[in-house]
Amino acid sequence: MGFGVGDIRVERSGDWLMEQIAATGSLTLRKVGASRSGEMRAHRFLSSGFASVEAIMETLGARTAERCAGRRVVAAQDTSEINFAGRSAKRRGLGPAGNGCDPGFFIHPVLAIDADDEAVVGLVDARIWTRPQTKAPARRGRAFEDKESARWLEGCASAAEQLGAAAEVTVVGDRESDIFQLFARRPEGVHLVVRAAQDRRIEGGSLFEAAAAAAPLTTTMTKVAPRGPGDKGRLARVELRAVRVRLLAPASLSAKEKTGAPAVELTLVEAREIEPPEGVASLLWRLLTTHAAETAEQAREIVRCYRLRWRIEQLFRTLESDGLALEDSQIVDAERLMRLSAVALGAAARIIQLVDARDGGPRSCGDVVDEALVEPLEAIGKTLEGKTERQKNPHEKGSLAWLAWITARLGGWNCYYKPPGPKTMRDGWNRLASMLAGYAIATAKAFP
Repeated sequence: MGFGVGDIRVERSGDWLMEQIAATGSLTLRKVGASRSGEMRAHRFLSSGFASVEAIMETLGARTAERCAGRRVVAAQDTSEINFAGRSAKRRGLGPAGNGCDPGFFIHPVLAIDADDEAVVGLVDARIWTRPQTKAPARRGRAFEDKESARWLEGCASAAEQLGAAAEVTVVGDRESDIFQLFARRPEGVHLVVRAAQDRRIEGGSLFEAAAAAAPLTTTMTKVAPRGPGDKGRLARVELRAVRVRLLAPASLSAKEKTGAPAVELTLVEAREIEPPEGVASLLWRLLTTHAAETAEQAREIVRCYRLRWRIEQLFRTLESDGLALEDSQIVDAERLMRLSAVALGAAARIIQLVDARDGGPRSCGDVVDEALVEPLEAIGKTLEGKTERQKNPHEKGSLAWLAWITARLGGWNCYYKPPGPKTMRDGWNRLASMLAGYAIATAKAFP
């Protein structure tokens, strides 16, 4: 299945474009294409009537769904704004960004993460849109489905539909997803872990009062994700409390919206940091979940699931200024720009997988390449090994770590000193992709 509908050439060009973006670490089509003909190939794909954001996401989602079968999966969703303030103002078809002035659009992906080994599996879905130039009607006058906040329920529904073969699916969202309708209309087959954004009405009192009254279950250590470049994150010692609550529908909801779900049964888990470092804001997570948390171990697992949300922040950093620099794209047409964004999301996930794999692990290289390519990969890898044990691939053949070692060596890593970084991995993937393309041509096989 390729990134197009009805034209095999478009499908192959979409796959090629994603690999080139991952390999070059760029969204500049001249650099991605590597030649005039390659640049024009990228432009033709983005302009093709056979390509669309929906077709691209359907392809990426289907590939991820296949890899998620039988696994416990955390599906993290979040929204990022692409703002073109201070850049080329001539953007055709783009409405205002979040500030209401500058041209821009929004990306809301759902990212699958293995709940057990915490590795990125791939994209489940993504919604990409721009706001209308005209002012939207008042929120109170619109149905929930017509509001931007419906994207959280749509992402949840996509996870339920795409990941039906997974052993368990938990959809995770930050405070912006704290919406009553998300809990009330949750699709069957998925759990939720959502960080509470506000004190809500519950049966017998308020949410925050219930958290304070709950007896402590345990204290534990949890990782706090890096907040930006140079921040390596930290460990926080937190006290966990859990209580079952009956969440009441907000008074602001219409009678129609309350019908069938005037209240929902949930578990509230509070993680409050004990003695944070001096000058550092104390960690406080109040998590609403459909999972049970009757034991300390269950509460710890809910906190860990929420912590995995940092993976989608990593995806955004890779897509934007710290990586592919989507906001610097010179494409001016909104439709073509959104198609490029959809392909770039897949490439950003690929880059994260390759960087992660350098540290080892048993995951199959099939998460990144067609497993039919293991034979030529082995042949390439043999040419990169040296005489010493340090210069031999230490990972199991066919694993993602094994593939990452080959990629790093092609990128110039010498097996000594510090682990290969993102640039080394990108350079190596560029060379490896060319080698595999040559293999495909020589053996008359379709390159995946």
